Order: sequence, then structure tokens, then C-alpha cells
Amino acid sequence: MRHSKKFNHLGRTASHRSAMLANMAISLIMHKRITTTVAKAKALKKYVEPLITKSKEDSTNSRRVVFSYLQNKEAIKVLFGEVAQKVGDRPGGYTRIIKLGTRQGDAAQVCFIELVDFDEAMAKDTKKKSTRRSRKSAPKAEAAPAAEEVKAEETPAEAPAEEAKAE
Repeated sequence: MRHSKKFNHLGRTASHRSAMLANMAISLIMHKRITTTVAKAKALKKYVEPLITKSKEDSTNSRRVVFSYLQNKEAIKVLFGEVAQKVGDRPGGYTRIIKLGTRQGDAAQVCFIELVDFDEAMAKDTKKKSTRRSRKSAPKAEAAPAAEEVKAEETPAEAPAEEAKAE
């Protein structure tokens, strides 16, 4: 029985699984976004996020630890260069999984997994958030411009008096 065993084996041997996750992590780091199944994406998220956290501290030891997982010099350069620079102030949650639906051949759930700080379209959408307002605040908003019009009419009469005092 599998009591308290949460690790997803993905139907592979340990060596095949570790090689697959390393290759997927390299692809994610190099391309910033890959398409895969939801189960593999969730396993990859657990695999790659500690490596990204390790890349925040650019030391020889952290480079060696990450290289022991990835075995790719170009991916290490990108990870410790541009990826670590973008995620330096982020406390975690470096990847995002976006579900796409099912695959035609075997009806597997397919998704994107991407590095959060490298998607410009999502970054623009997050800045456009607005607050939700109830209907009660709408009449107050209409009353405010009327008050501003009254102040605008008073301002020109006061302006010449202020100019005279300044001279």
C-alpha cells in the first residue's frame, strides 16, 4: 500500500524519471516555457524551483550543486545569469502552470509550464487589476464632479487677487 507516499513516479524507473526531469528542467530554463502533461509539469515544478532558489546565490558550491542535477553548462549559465537576476527579489513561486485541455491522441491533460517573470503578456495583465465597487459608491462618484465644478468657478476670481499680493 502507498500510505503517505506522495511522490509521483510517472510510470518510470528512477533513472529514467531523473533523466526526464533534468531534460525538462534544461528546456524550461533555456526556452522559458514548455508544453507538457499536467502530471509531468507538477513533478517538474517540484524539481526546478529549488534549483532556481539555489541560483540566487552565485557561488561555486551552488553552481556545482545545480550542475549535479542538470549536467548542462549552457543551462547553468542562463540560470545563474538572466533567470537569477529576474527572480532575485521573488520569495518563491518561480513557475506557472496553465492548463490547455486534453491531447487528441490519448486524452491526457496538457499544459504550459513557464517561468513567471519572463511572460510579458501575463505581466501586463496583472497591472490592469482594478478594485471592485458596489452600486452604493456610484452616486457619490457623480456628486464629486459637481463639487469640483464649483471650486473651478471660484478659482479664477481668486487668482487675480493672489497675483496682486505677489507683486
